[in-house]
Amino acid sequence: MTLVAGIDTSTQACKVVVRDAGSGRLVREGRAPHPEGTEVDPAAWAAALDVAVERAGGLDDVAAVAVGGQQHGMVCLDADGEVVRPALLWNDTRSAGAATDLIEELGGGDAGRRAWAEAVGLVPVASFTVTKLRWLAEHEPANAGRTAAVCLPHDYLTWRLAGSGHLDALVTDRGDASGTGYWSAATGEYRPDLLQRALGSTPVVPRVLGPAEAAGTMPAGAVLGPGTGDNAAAALALAARPGDVVVSIGTSGVVSMVSTAPVADPSGTVAGFADATGNFLPLVATLNAARVLDATARLLGVDHSRLSRLAQSAPPGSGGLVVVPYLEGERTPDRPTSTGALHGLTLTTAEPSYLARAAVEGMLCGLADGLDAVAAGGTPVRRVFLVGGAARSSAVRALAPAVLGVPVLVPPPGEYVADGAARQAAWVLAGGDGPPDWPLPGTEVHEADPQPGVRARYAEARDLTLGRSGTDPSSR
Repeated sequence: MTLVAGIDTSTQACKVVVRDAGSGRLVREGRAPHPEGTEVDPAAWAAALDVAVERAGGLDDVAAVAVGGQQHGMVCLDADGEVVRPALLWNDTRSAGAATDLIEELGGGDAGRRAWAEAVGLVPVASFTVTKLRWLAEHEPANAGRTAAVCLPHDYLTWRLAGSGHLDALVTDRGDASGTGYWSAATGEYRPDLLQRALGSTPVVPRVLGPAEAAGTMPAGAVLGPGTGDNAAAALALAARPGDVVVSIGTSGVVSMVSTAPVADPSGTVAGFADATGNFLPLVATLNAARVLDATARLLGVDHSRLSRLAQSAPPGSGGLVVVPYLEGERTPDRPTSTGALHGLTLTTAEPSYLARAAVEGMLCGLADGLDAVAAGGTPVRRVFLVGGAARSSAVRALAPAVLGVPVLVPPPGEYVADGAARQAAWVLAGGDGPPDWPLPGTEVHEADPQPGVRARYAEARDLTLGRSGTDPSSR
């Protein structure tokens, strides 16, 4: 039996799965936590990887390895390959002002957003690497001056696993490169002019490999795959094809659709990413997802099981009670300093069950807006997969089809980013035209009558929260 391993270096933890390359059968797995916070020393990722690998029984008998990881994080290396400063993660919003400045510098307003969308398929927001580099140049010029190379979290771990230590050995893939803000999924090329504009210099950036191109070998001989970003890895694990939509509810909420054509949305709502197979992955992301449920459960003093039961005991629409769940600011819409809001509180709706349901519906309504946005690109919706930690919630599974307005497929709980990386590793090892055909047993289908009134009431409350002028009320 030939074994392959997939690694997921996510926001919260490092997960390792070891699978049979032929059948995809899980052989063993391990995990280790990451530090909390929006900036992390990459050495902590490497340490967590060592622990997760040990808990997964090691990699000595593994023939190929690939890494999937959180996107957009800024990892800066000096000329000797040493980390310059802790990495800024995707959910660090301190570069919101830098995003505004970069848009202004390419024309400002609609013209500036259009220029960025046409250049790299996305419009700068605080999440993207390009804005973090501008923040670094403005606030830590000495660190910016030391920066000889910039890479992403998955690139960094792949580079460490290869062990060469040379900056010119840094590699990445289309899926992760497309989230930087200085690489175009449409052209397949970096934009060094935009990198220069952000940082004031043009550091080394990882070479972009093809979907099944080897990234080298580990010292023990295992072949390394190029790896990819977390969303592309999850789509690969699900064998998503054009028209398939993946709704992932984890630390962030993500709606992505596999497409055969690149997308350039000047509004910035849809990011025109690439996938891990050679297609494209237009994507909408929200900052607020599973943690909305965590916060609501904490507020009500219940566990997640009880939260689900409460939510399902309240009527659809929660009697008009709406939670606008911008508890950590928000990326879509771009309101990094906004806060959450509760609308429609009355004597009737002042009940735990109504609040529980409003929180679940509010989180899902934000994702439903994302589904509408990616579908507007012209690719018909074929299937919707629901994955991520919050997909384990019975309330989320039950309410999702009514809010999203379509039947929802829920695969069994799993480490889909790590599984996608393992599938890529098997593909690199075997070669051929596509990844191996691994079965995905146990998928549930959930259906419900659509509830458009829930979304209409949410939209009303959302617009009140954001302000009719489109400004962030938290800044007033």
